[in-house]
Amino acid sequence: MKKQVLSCIQPTGEMHLGNYFGAVKNYVDLQSEYNCIYGIVDYHAMTMPYDAKKLRLNSWDLIISLMAVGVKAENLFIQSLIPEHTELGWIFSTVASYGEMTRMTQFKDKSQQVKEESKDAFISAGLFTYPVLQAADILIYKADYVPVGKDQTQHLELTRNIAQRFNSQFKTDYFVLPEILYTETPKIASTADPTRKMSKSAGEKHWIGVFADEKRMTKQIKSAVTDAGDMPFNQETGKREMSEGVANLLQILKACGKTKEHDDIVDLYNEGSLRYGDLKGIVAEAIVEMTAPFRERKAELSADKKAVKNQIKASSAEIRKTAQQTLREVKEITGLLNPKA
Repeated sequence: MKKQVLSCIQPTGEMHLGNYFGAVKNYVDLQSEYNCIYGIVDYHAMTMPYDAKKLRLNSWDLIISLMAVGVKAENLFIQSLIPEHTELGWIFSTVASYGEMTRMTQFKDKSQQVKEESKDAFISAGLFTYPVLQAADILIYKADYVPVGKDQTQHLELTRNIAQRFNSQFKTDYFVLPEILYTETPKIASTADPTRKMSKSAGEKHWIGVFADEKRMTKQIKSAVTDAGDMPFNQETGKREMSEGVANLLQILKACGKTKEHDDIVDLYNEGSLRYGDLKGIVAEAIVEMTAPFRERKAELSADKKAVKNQIKASSAEIRKTAQQTLREVKEITGLLNPKA
């Protein structure tokens, strides 16, 4: 039997190249090897200040975007359509310790972000407790593997701790301890400032939308930061030092599947004969070529949003059956239900 993979993504707006190469492309590739379930976690998106209308629109836009790049509809669910997540989350909140929650670094980081973005905004209790709901998202499907980035490893450790404590407290081996699925995912930086990751929060110049207009993509790549001047030759390695800007453009080129072009350009760079304008042109062309089918597919899906919604409601209902069974069994284990009833 294929192992179970579970991963979730927040509906925070338009998908950019950093999202795609850092996570979503992996979602697509994993489908051939594992049983995959991918959730749009709209409850998690509520932990930060948000616009109610945008949350709904963003959720469905993300669904269409994921399908457009190759994620199968039957593998997708929307968290708020499966209430068992929050019910199991409450049960887990009685198992998780307060001390563990206070050590979660993302709570500190996001709390600081809320304070910086608005003086009037408050820090919600949900932001403090959402790692417990995240544990429920994973364990309710008994996931064997969870593909996560380094910034999420602490959350997976909490999930494993909760599963272990539940099993110990109720003298059972019910929950499988999920493991991190390590896969090669390129880290794409901002083309405007390659010292920071590609992110929408940094401003329009710092991210490139996967479904953006070809002209906009090309313009952003053409204005990308490269070298401030001549990079010195490293006697130890026998190669020229490479700036973060050039390295980022080469990373994007390789991520687009242009391995030969990437290697050829590295050779030119080391020879000292690379023209940055040529590099930018090649990278822009590679991005436009790669994303063209995505734009076409998204236009097709967007033309019949009702059909997409029906598909995802049906897939969520099917996936919910597993969640319902898990919650029923957990309630029996914890004494909330009589197993003989």
